[in-house]
Amino acid sequence: MISSGERDFVVIGGGVVGMCIAFGLIRKGLKVTVLDEGDRALRASRGNFALVWLHTKGIGTPEYSKWTRRSVSLWKQFADELKAASSIDVGLEQRGGFLLCLSEEELQGRIRARGQLQHELGEDHHPLEILRRNQLAAMLPALGPEVVGGSFCPLDGHVNALRLFGALHRACELRGVVYRPNSTVERITPVQNGFEVQLPGEKLSTPRIVLAAGLGNANLAPMVGMSAPVRGERGQIIVTERLDRFLDYPVGNVRQTDEGGVMIGASKEDADFDTLTSTPVLADLASDAVRMFPVLSRARVVRTWSALRVLSPDECPIYDQSKVYPGAFLVTCHSGITLAAAHALDLAADLAEGLLPRRLDIFSARRFSNVPTVM
Repeated sequence: MISSGERDFVVIGGGVVGMCIAFGLIRKGLKVTVLDEGDRALRASRGNFALVWLHTKGIGTPEYSKWTRRSVSLWKQFADELKAASSIDVGLEQRGGFLLCLSEEELQGRIRARGQLQHELGEDHHPLEILRRNQLAAMLPALGPEVVGGSFCPLDGHVNALRLFGALHRACELRGVVYRPNSTVERITPVQNGFEVQLPGEKLSTPRIVLAAGLGNANLAPMVGMSAPVRGERGQIIVTERLDRFLDYPVGNVRQTDEGGVMIGASKEDADFDTLTSTPVLADLASDAVRMFPVLSRARVVRTWSALRVLSPDECPIYDQSKVYPGAFLVTCHSGITLAAAHALDLAADLAEGLLPRRLDIFSARRFSNVPTVM
């Protein structure tokens, strides 16, 4: 068995969520090892749309909206720290974002959603404007004639997802994180003063552990007295060739990257663990995008792919600390990019102190009335 040595934490999961936690822990001077299953994993990070997105998130759960706004407000600081640590600019653009409506019925639904969110948040509600077509056209000159209106949140934005992932890995490496790819965790055993992590052919020991393995958390959490009732939701994405700049703001289902290519996405499908793309879904995505921005009708598609979002039953994050093994923590969500800044700058600082803050109790898996099983 490899002893913990000066290791303070083992983070299981090397996607965006796990690497943000690792980055936040090393900011506090701790020694961290990241265990990553590698390309065999059903990595949600492969399929993110790279939005830093508040908008109407959190309807019905105002605490989620407030937590999201906290992260959105921290993103500039987070991007600056990553650039200083890694020399990589993650391409953050945060001038606002739109959700567009192709029918009056859809627009009325958006108006109702804004009203509900503002009612739930009260004086804490964030700016969210409802705009008619003529107002939208002033900011989105390539807008198609079928768009009747939409909503605009000035706090939203997007990043370059590949550079973000690269910056996290480089910053963590330069600051001493031990990154272990192709390390499938077979078992976690609570022991005196910590945990033993069984890998193929070896064991690691650690005093504290963070489960940030996405869908893998469902199997890992019961080993340390917690529950992670998560499921996969397939999302498919289209990427076009590089185009002349026509879109200065991200839209919920269309964004032009800083390199010129256009990403089209937002499908939501129950597909178990199937990550194949399907022509009918891709055709629907492309159709809506072209109706919103007719210039896309002439764009060539260069690739498509799909990945699985990590969703809890209410689609909000799960943050937990084991009641029976307090050194074990659970972090899982489907908004890994949006919440990256809060995970790295706020949550990891709390984990470094060895205690999940009470303000996050609302996000415990105990809200689903599951009884954790100790294995």
